[in-house]
Amino acid sequence: MELRTDKKIYAFLHHVARTFMHVFGRMEVRGVENLPEGGFLIAGNHVSFLDPPLIGCAIPREMYFFARKTLMNNPLLRLILPHCNVIPVDRDGGSDVGAFKKVFSVLREGHALILFPEGTRSKDGRLGKPQGGAGLIACRMRVPVVPARVFGTGDVLPRGAAIPERAKLAVVFGKPLLPQDFDPGKDVPDRFREASRRIMAKIAELEPPQEPKM
Repeated sequence: MELRTDKKIYAFLHHVARTFMHVFGRMEVRGVENLPEGGFLIAGNHVSFLDPPLIGCAIPREMYFFARKTLMNNPLLRLILPHCNVIPVDRDGGSDVGAFKKVFSVLREGHALILFPEGTRSKDGRLGKPQGGAGLIACRMRVPVVPARVFGTGDVLPRGAAIPERAKLAVVFGKPLLPQDFDPGKDVPDRFREASRRIMAKIAELEPPQEPKM
């Protein structure tokens, strides 16, 4: 898999993440052929801090990420995340207009963005209730949304853990959803949350890769 990017630091971090996922999780990827060209969203479930790098390193093109601004409080992450195309958002301050404007600009330029409709990591590994942010971005930008589901990240690095364990990792990309698939229409109450619910339902349909039969 040859990564398409001109950014040397991004390429290096992509390689580091991919190596980590193979060493600790024997990473398996399915559905890369479902990723369209141009601007689109990848909407995934969120179990572990490993979810963004797992999805990102499974894709052979440069990606952008939507992440909470408090991650920048960590000195190491503050140094690394800008090179990973992370767009920080202030979840505690209501609607972060600046962050959404940056996301809209990135998508208009033909880039792809990874986000998590649940907004935070699951406490028990099960899919949580989606927030409206993913639906807002998808409905406003009218770009394809690719559902993605990660498996095993909660085993390699569960919530609250500092040291990774070895376990099987997988990420599965579903067929892209078009606006008519997720947007209920402007007249529907709570339009953006409903769009997020429809996207989340497609994530829930994705199953882990099957072990080959002997």
